[in-house]
Amino acid sequence: MNLLLAFAPFIVFVVAERLAGIAAGLGAAAAVSAYLLIRDLLTPGRGIKLLELGTFFLFGLLTLYALAMHPQWPIAAVRLRVDAGLMLIVLASMVLRQPFSLQYAREQVAREHWDSPAFLRVNYVISAAWAAAFGVLVLADLMMVYVPALPHAGSLVATVAALAAAAWFTGWYPAQRRHMPTHT
Repeated sequence: MNLLLAFAPFIVFVVAERLAGIAAGLGAAAAVSAYLLIRDLLTPGRGIKLLELGTFFLFGLLTLYALAMHPQWPIAAVRLRVDAGLMLIVLASMVLRQPFSLQYAREQVAREHWDSPAFLRVNYVISAAWAAAFGVLVLADLMMVYVPALPHAGSLVATVAALAAAAWFTGWYPAQRRHMPTHT
């Protein structure tokens, strides 16, 4: 559940952007990201997570840019930047050998499992699933920006389906792995 809570800034961005505009949506998302970072700093047994830190910088920098430069971005162009940034954060976590889901999983799994190859593999697979979902979002955003004549409903369906699939997979895959025989 903490993993899904990490995406709260993105939900806040969508809602606030609709209600108050792009800069307000970006600022609200940056504020929620900051709250999550502070919460993790002040809660025993938790630490700062790469996804939350990256999200804070992503929304913070986009907010500063929007306030300073007043770009005339259509919402699809802003979502493209947000979704591409999120995908890059997830991919970077994997390249750095710290798949972003690992930090959340360690809060729920006994310490003796943290270095097991199976535990690490599960987290790489889950992180890859989220990267793929964000890749779908980026493609949907690109279509909205560069082929605006296409129906927006298709982009919305692709976005919801990709995120729902990644969320479902995050719960399903570890349970499946526990029931599979291990090979050495």
